Amino acid sequence: MSTLNNKKIILAVTGGIAVYKSAILLRLLIKQGAEVRVVMTESAKEFVTPLTFQALSGNVVRSELFDQDAEAGMGHIELAQWADQIIIAPATANTIAKISYGMADNLLTTLCLATRAPLLIAPAMNQKMWHHPTTQKNIKKLSAQSSVFLCGPAQGEQACGDTGFGRMEEPQTILESCLDCWCEDNQQSVVLKGKTVLITAGPTIEDIDPVRYISNRSSGKMGYAIARAALDSGARVILVSGPVHIEVPQGVEIHQVRSAQKMHKKVFSLVEQADIFIATAAVADYRPITKNHEKIKKTNDRLNIEFVKNLDILSAVSSIENKPFCVGFAAETNQMKSYAIDKLKRKNLDMIVANQVGDDKGFEKDDNELSLYWFKENDLQEKILPFSSKKNLARQLIKEISFNFKDS
Repeated sequence: MSTLNNKKIILAVTGGIAVYKSAILLRLLIKQGAEVRVVMTESAKEFVTPLTFQALSGNVVRSELFDQDAEAGMGHIELAQWADQIIIAPATANTIAKISYGMADNLLTTLCLATRAPLLIAPAMNQKMWHHPTTQKNIKKLSAQSSVFLCGPAQGEQACGDTGFGRMEEPQTILESCLDCWCEDNQQSVVLKGKTVLITAGPTIEDIDPVRYISNRSSGKMGYAIARAALDSGARVILVSGPVHIEVPQGVEIHQVRSAQKMHKKVFSLVEQADIFIATAAVADYRPITKNHEKIKKTNDRLNIEFVKNLDILSAVSSIENKPFCVGFAAETNQMKSYAIDKLKRKNLDMIVANQVGDDKGFEKDDNELSLYWFKENDLQEKILPFSSKKNLARQLIKEISFNFKDS
């Protein structure tokens, strides 16, 4: 693991019950070699006194926008220029909203506008506040920025008695995200350097006639985000994609196909090069036995089309000798966990990534929530990647895949 030697970090603390965890995070950052200065909002002082953070950091805690001791009284500009990174932990819904709209009504929000340093946000709030459409809109807006990184929130019991997503991530997890941000920001995240990752993405299309076809709602967003994350992690990335409307990440080797049969053929022409195979594509299970060469006319009240099952690309890859590390996806409308684990076993996979679809979830969205399952020494392992942008989820997923790939 890399360290934070000589990194200058602002730990920004807002008003939430999770603020006690920030003191632990501060100590972890200092242990990693960082120089840390703490900024507190007025609300944060209601939970922990500035003296606590001053004693732990060895630096004066800042909360005022204007510093009379600074040159020209513009201490916030000096602080913004000093920082290599800003971590907001805990980040309340109020602060997240202010930052997303570019407000600068206190020292913290002003710093976020005045700095070019990457921003790591660790949300902490009531689960109803987290799931509120306004909060999700603000999170989506922030996570679209390349310099903004999200860590959490985690799921569990909250101080108010509710249970759900909204708990601030543990200090160690935030520290790891901090280190990941630095790796990505400096193009030094090389956990998969020298490896080749083969990814399928998007839907497949099965033609009925020159006008009509059957397909599904997959947008390809998750697969393309994973391709970007794998590339950032140092891997050579080969992407086999069904028809989508997404810009291909620069540096990714792209092969575009239309049908399940063509995707199968293309994958098997490339799979010998792959160390890791990630099957995110929503491949059609069936195709029409015959394709009409002319448009079918609307002459009868009923139309019968006979379908035949397509070859299972993922099962075929996981069955070959010296197979790559195989990661499957399971998009389920019900019994997600049981179906995903069954698929994990049945297809001889190294990991499966499950997500709930339907009811405005999963397909065609910029955000998602993923559940990861794999076996380690015959024991089932499970990890939930909480609701976040697909860009953020892709980074986390590649990290988990790289850990398990090394152990395989």
